[in-house]
Order: sequence, then structure tokens, then C-alpha cells
Amino acid sequence: MAAPKRPDQLDSPVLPVIFRHVGRAQVWIYRRTGGRIGGKWRVGAGFRKPVPTLLLDHVGRKSGRSFTVPLLYIHDGDDVIIVASQGGRPEHPQWYRNLVANPDTHIQIGARRIAVHAVVAGAEERKRLWPSLVEAYADFDTYQSWAEREIPVVVLRPR
Repeated sequence: MAAPKRPDQLDSPVLPVIFRHVGRAQVWIYRRTGGRIGGKWRVGAGFRKPVPTLLLDHVGRKSGRSFTVPLLYIHDGDDVIIVASQGGRPEHPQWYRNLVANPDTHIQIGARRIAVHAVVAGAEERKRLWPSLVEAYADFDTYQSWAEREIPVVVLRPR
């Protein structure tokens, strides 16, 4: 049985522009409210079961510019786990490539800012974490079925 195909409308060149502006607005609101607004994802599987959202700072590997993106997350002990799904798109998100190049960064959860070191989960750790990620946000499984790449799981360890 063939894997489900990613809907063509999700590859519209307009969507990344919309997502960039919505993301910037969410970061602005999240920062000003300490995460009281923008701290839960309520889209897709998150509509019925909202998922916690953090802000991830990252530095452009080519530009050296600072960026911040909102991302879904779960906890694994003291570690924070994020997923480079990008809605099942064929390429890794920019923030992921930037973190691989510059793994020491900061996240914000609610009003708290935390220094972290990013590590891409190895095969065994990813296998262990994936069910918990899907439990938090079922759409991750859908995104993986759409992607020809293995979607990376990133562990953010406090430093």
C-alpha cells in the first residue's frame, strides 16, 4: 500500500509567507503575555487537544541573524523535545538546519527563558520518543507518512 500523498494545496508558495507572518505575530504576542496567549497550539489535532508551544531562538547558519519560531514541544525529564516536521514538507525547516550548525541557544516556555543545547535524537532515542510526541500531537504521524525523509526529533538539554 502506497503512503498517503501530501495534499498539493499545502505546497502553495503563498503558505510559507502566511506561516512566516502568523509565526511572527505569535512570537510577538507570546513574548508580551509570557505565553498566556500563543502558548497552546489549537490547529489540526491540537483543536480538540491543545499542545504546549515554546519559542525557539536560533541563529542563521549563513546570515548570522537571530530568529525566533514557535514550536510544539513535550518534556522528557529535564529535556524538552521538538520535532522538525514542517508539516511533512520534503525539506527540513530552516530552524533545524540552523540548530545543527549552532546548537547552543535559548527557548522560552511561558515567561521562562532557558539556555539549552540541541542534540538530534539518534535512532533508538527517536523510536522511544516518537509515541509520546504522537500522543501529544497526532498529526506528527500524518506528517511522517507524507514525508520521504525521516522527520528529525530534537532534544533540547538545559545547559
